[in-house]
Amino acid sequence: MHTFSEQDNPERSEELRLEVGTRRRDYSGPVRAVILDWAGTTVDYGCIGPTEVFRRAFAGFSVSVGDEEIRAFMGLKKIDHVRAMTHMETVSARWRQVHGRDPNEQDVRNIYARIEPLMLDVVTDHAELIPGVRNLVAVLRAKDIRIGSTTGYTRSMVERLMASAADQGYKPDTVVCSTDVPAGRPYPWMSYVNAMTLNVFPMAAMIKIGDTVADIEEGLNAGMWTIGLTMSGNELGLSRREAESLDPEELNSRLDVIAQRFRRAGAHYTARGVWQVPPLIEEIELRLSRGVRP
Repeated sequence: MHTFSEQDNPERSEELRLEVGTRRRDYSGPVRAVILDWAGTTVDYGCIGPTEVFRRAFAGFSVSVGDEEIRAFMGLKKIDHVRAMTHMETVSARWRQVHGRDPNEQDVRNIYARIEPLMLDVVTDHAELIPGVRNLVAVLRAKDIRIGSTTGYTRSMVERLMASAADQGYKPDTVVCSTDVPAGRPYPWMSYVNAMTLNVFPMAAMIKIGDTVADIEEGLNAGMWTIGLTMSGNELGLSRREAESLDPEELNSRLDVIAQRFRRAGAHYTARGVWQVPPLIEEIELRLSRGVRP
């Protein structure tokens, strides 16, 4: 097989070098797309729905699980979430007490089989838009920024959520589920599908917004800017009423811990909720205009 060399065609070689140089030029344009998570980011303040479902699914096998154990893996594909929980020593120890052995892959599938129908029943009960979503959508539309979304929910789960959100005025341009791609978070595949569907490039022109470490890792792995939400989602794990009734000093302290966790994971920015995102988009655009990349 003949391999191309500069000696074969010096002029073409120079063209190739110029093309490669063009591709490597830093992007300095505006933000072109924002990719939002669902539960804890745009709907279901506190990410209450999935937590309730996981608790009930494990209880169906006479094993109790706590909020911290459930929330530790929130954001993952739901069957991966179950699998990760069964690998926790605290959960596997309780499973051994009840069943006399460690949980295995068939147990994972049996638990997940309960989660699917339970989630379909519960998801619309926790579909209220989080404050600031409609305003963020208006800001994004005014700036001609496309709106995508990713989720650990399956397609059947998210379709019910989408219908309820649309009735409240929220309808993203794309919705990509973990079951639509080979692997969910922290892999970047859902974000890549969003980019292709929205016809947006480069990935530096996009922002991933979510309320879990898995969201941040997904965005970083895709080469996007990332914003972690500390108050409205899984990490604080409180309903809006519970969060707003906390003593301000205690609330600030807890949110600081969450923000530090997100920053350690690599988040470029943190915010309490989507209501604080619009100014961050302007800051990211300023950084892009100076040639800064995520």
